[in-house]
Amino acid sequence: MRHGSTCGVGLRPKGVQPIRAQSRLAFATVALQTSFICEFEIGSIKSMKNLPLLLVKIPAFLFLMVYLLSVSETVHSKEYSTTNIRLMEGVEYAVTEEQTLYLDIYLPPEFKQPPLVVFVHGGAWRAGTRTNPLILPLLNHGWAIASIDYRLSPVAPFPAQVHDIKAAIRYLRAKADEFGYKADRIAIVGVSAGGHLAALAGVTNGHPELEGNVGAFPNESSAIQVIASFYGASNLSTILSQSTPVGLKVRQPALQLLLGGLPDQQKELARLASPVSHIDSTDPALLLMHGDQDPHMPINQAHELNYHYVENGLTVQFEVIHGAGHGGEAFYNAAGIRLLDEFLKQHL
Repeated sequence: MRHGSTCGVGLRPKGVQPIRAQSRLAFATVALQTSFICEFEIGSIKSMKNLPLLLVKIPAFLFLMVYLLSVSETVHSKEYSTTNIRLMEGVEYAVTEEQTLYLDIYLPPEFKQPPLVVFVHGGAWRAGTRTNPLILPLLNHGWAIASIDYRLSPVAPFPAQVHDIKAAIRYLRAKADEFGYKADRIAIVGVSAGGHLAALAGVTNGHPELEGNVGAFPNESSAIQVIASFYGASNLSTILSQSTPVGLKVRQPALQLLLGGLPDQQKELARLASPVSHIDSTDPALLLMHGDQDPHMPINQAHELNYHYVENGLTVQFEVIHGAGHGGEAFYNAAGIRLLDEFLKQHL
């Protein structure tokens, strides 16, 4: 059974599990080469026992020690404050044959009916979690955030992932008044594999093979009005030829799980799963952010999507993060979040 929790103001709409009484401190530490997320509960003996393990896993352990010693019951970070944030955790949005799908909704303080951003996590399509979305600092800029589950590739192959994302969009539109955000226009932000899925969901509104029938609100729209893809794929037919040896070690088995074979063995499915195959003049504004030293996801994937957007006269902003690898602080520091916020506000 999933349990709900809140930070600050209590909110328990229909369908959300009871609120836990204990306070919770969730923090995200972004590593230089990949994103590492962990959770620490104040006053939890179990979590205290796990602290040495965290220090082994996180190279910057001295920073974390100072950070943890400095927090109080109400937690503040350089990027966002949890004061009065309303968190609706473990909201069921759909049930599939393989699993029940959940999402978490974060509402910013002091904003009524905030606009909504849907966050899609990464993990090579086969791993990852909706917990602690990397764009939480957007709360300070007045955005509501919905971080969603989707079926991972060991559970269900493509196109299950995009079916789930579109079902989440429909659910979030149907429940907008109940939860308290605006959903007439919705932005989507994805990172790594989530960036690929966010772009694909955004450029395939109404596609008969990708819309799916997951969820209880088939008459709601799954349309997305703004896309942001951070270091995501765009063309599964070319990705392996562009990859480094390091990238191939991850990408080949990941694609075999996702597609049921390598792209050259599943050509039609690889094309269906590639955002570049679906671009037309009706597609929403797109923000691309990619590190030029990314060893895992070739930056040419971003170049390809940017090219197709430009060729079709669409709105696109391509930000190359010089010196950055696959994720890292440069994407989520104050400058990165400000860039994302400005793009979303300009185009949503």
